[in-house]
Amino acid sequence: MNLHNPLTDLPAANQLPTPAPNEAPGTPAQRAFREAVAQVEGLRQRLQELRTEQAEARRRYWQQVGSAAETVVQAREALFAPLENALLLGYFSRLEEQQITALIVGNARALQDRFGEDAAEMLRKYAPRRRVDEDDEQPSMKAPGPAPAPLDPTLPPHEQAAAAARARRKTKQQKAEEAAAQAARAAEQQLLSNTKDLYRQLARTHHPDLVQDKTTQQHRTQLMQRITEAYEANDLYTLLQLLSDTAPASATDDTVLSRYTQALQQQQQELKQQLNELKYGDNGFSGSTGKKREQEIRVIKRHLRAEAEYLAHVLRLVQEPTDLRDLLRELAAEGHTSI
Repeated sequence: MNLHNPLTDLPAANQLPTPAPNEAPGTPAQRAFREAVAQVEGLRQRLQELRTEQAEARRRYWQQVGSAAETVVQAREALFAPLENALLLGYFSRLEEQQITALIVGNARALQDRFGEDAAEMLRKYAPRRRVDEDDEQPSMKAPGPAPAPLDPTLPPHEQAAAAARARRKTKQQKAEEAAAQAARAAEQQLLSNTKDLYRQLARTHHPDLVQDKTTQQHRTQLMQRITEAYEANDLYTLLQLLSDTAPASATDDTVLSRYTQALQQQQQELKQQLNELKYGDNGFSGSTGKKREQEIRVIKRHLRAEAEYLAHVLRLVQEPTDLRDLLRELAAEGHTSI
């Protein structure tokens, strides 16, 4: 007797209908905004990871160099206190104070970029930042191009006219470079406009003067500090994060979200550029191996010993205002903005 197997009547697995994936909730503008936020977050995380990796690689490299590198690090760290004290004296002109600030920033960057030391606090305090009350809507001034070369008066008039025409004629590459620079300026102005609007919106919502309760005022003061720091750093992403705590994306107009999405896409390009610079630029670090590294270390040790001696000399100078002023003049005359 033949028994019927009901399982043989079932369709094959590849013949079964597959359910369509659920579409992400929200309008297209809201989905695009969320995607842009996620991409910026991923790039920021990768940038931080790469900075940490390279800082650790630098530290391992300098450990092989030995005490010479540690001596230079300590000498550079010792410069911060007298330079900061000099800014409090009221002895120096505004221009000289700007020079001193530039020395502090340059010294911090040298510690961070060369040796992998944590100088973030000094950079936060003294690196150039945009003032909150400055007018971001002023048109950016176009950098003047090189002056045309004077015409040779000994040439005949028709040759002078031809030379002048050649001088005025721009190459395709120059036109493309100018167009790219103009587009970058326009994108930067758009980003500044977005961050400025967000800053004002957040300030109106979270300003501590709007409440009477002391505890709430203290909390809002800390929050306003975060908001201001993000605004000064053109950090649209952090401002949007702070905004989302009180106004979710679903409650924001699609037109506004589209503007934020465009600004976040601009921030993505900036983050990608920072990643490439960190990987392949002057501040990137991969180190070398084998005999090449041994040769490098011998040369670097000699340079570091000379640098330590010079830094010790600079440390003596910055203790006295008159000597520091002479140092500032000497560095300015040689075209240096850092030690």
